[in-house]
Amino acid sequence: MADEDAKQPAAAAADPTQMKNKVLAQYVRDMSFENILAQKGVGGDTQPEIQVQVNLDARKRGENQYEIITKLNITSKTKEKGDPLFLLEIEYAGIFQIEGVPEEQLHPYLLIECPRMTFPYLRRIVSDITRDGGFPPLNLEQIDFLSLYRAELARRAENKPVN
Repeated sequence: MADEDAKQPAAAAADPTQMKNKVLAQYVRDMSFENILAQKGVGGDTQPEIQVQVNLDARKRGENQYEIITKLNITSKTKEKGDPLFLLEIEYAGIFQIEGVPEEQLHPYLLIECPRMTFPYLRRIVSDITRDGGFPPLNLEQIDFLSLYRAELARRAENKPVN
């Protein structure tokens, strides 16, 4: 009898407010890779300096469906002279079915957790593109989406007009 009583609260706690997240699709929305080094006909062994810019976008697509887009702008230049080597721009999207996330937590969830789930696939694509483009594969470091989200909130707070 005591075991049955202990099971009931656990079952009640896992009831309708349980969060559900399902990835419905992932795809490359847009991509451009320019091998500037090859276009200029420059050769030789160069030490690259890589700069990565990350932007995120979230769009509602329907009932509990959201499209989350991770945009990367990756530039590579020589350390010595700053000559460009390559430019990679990519938008990678995931479509998510999300239920049970409270409204006040939905925005951070969409821009932190969802990109975190699709990032390993985006990282592999970036590695393949740079390798296939004639460079050593670029293996991106893990991106801290929580820090990006906090930085964007701080930036928006600074730009708010004072009434």
